[in-house]
Amino acid sequence: MTEKHYTIKDIAKLCQVGKSTVSRVLNHDPKVNETTRKKVQTVIDSIGFKPNRSARAMRGAQDPVVGIIVSKLNSSGESQTLRAILTALYRQKITPIIVESQFNEKQVAHHLNLFKQRQVDSVIVFGFSPLSKDILQQWQGNMVVIARYFKEISCVYYDDQGAIHALMHKLHSQGYHHIGYLGIHDQDETTGRLRTQSYLDFCHRYKLPPNFSLTELNIEAGYQHCARLSLPIDALLCATTSLAVGAVKYLQEQKLMCPLAYIGQNPLLEHFVPNLISLDFGYEQAGNQAVDLLLAQIRGNRDVQQQLVSFQLS
Repeated sequence: MTEKHYTIKDIAKLCQVGKSTVSRVLNHDPKVNETTRKKVQTVIDSIGFKPNRSARAMRGAQDPVVGIIVSKLNSSGESQTLRAILTALYRQKITPIIVESQFNEKQVAHHLNLFKQRQVDSVIVFGFSPLSKDILQQWQGNMVVIARYFKEISCVYYDDQGAIHALMHKLHSQGYHHIGYLGIHDQDETTGRLRTQSYLDFCHRYKLPPNFSLTELNIEAGYQHCARLSLPIDALLCATTSLAVGAVKYLQEQKLMCPLAYIGQNPLLEHFVPNLISLDFGYEQAGNQAVDLLLAQIRGNRDVQQQLVSFQLS
């Protein structure tokens, strides 16, 4: 069971005083009546209350700081989301501390502990499989997770299955019936399993022959695994931008260029590759929504919220 998150409002209710009185006690205001100060301080000590640093900072008491744990800094999608987060935080005069988990649960736990030691009580975490909710729920401050759905934690997540279905529908509606698919291993819940399942479901529904290969999340893997797809292929769908870049290289070398669709957006691909179908997955939107949710928590809203990011087909 997670520990209750007490607020200044809770303490004021327990002490039967106003919130402003509690704030003055926390800020060591000498004008507070000594009897009242002792009563409030006793309650604060008994429940182990620690003032929300971010909330106090936004009222000008100290410099505001938010911790951000990204999975991988060179990820195209995460980079777009991170840029939106930083822009929104800078607008609020909040300083970010950015660290990288490298898809390692232990690193996430380490970074959260580091933030706690530095009295950073508000974090944004880029979720990944198999990141456990138990690790995240040990955090006692404000938190928003991006890319993974958690019922018990505020999060901003993507429509992985809907995006693949939309791309498959567009290719199929253009008359393509031998659609190859380059995806990510099923150990990855979102980018991997959910997207692959959506591809297979579409093939089953429209009686298309499944033709897919699952691999790692990098350009070289896209290049190598494109060769493993069976011929004929009259169109190709890639689960990520990185796989699409590798696939384009292979197809060009083999002079097998065919319509290519992928999740994400890449200016170079769009400039040099004909018959390209891209999908704006909402990375920037996710960053803005994550900051909005975190700011609401900092201001005292403890409601757990899940927000689905919408995508836009080009």
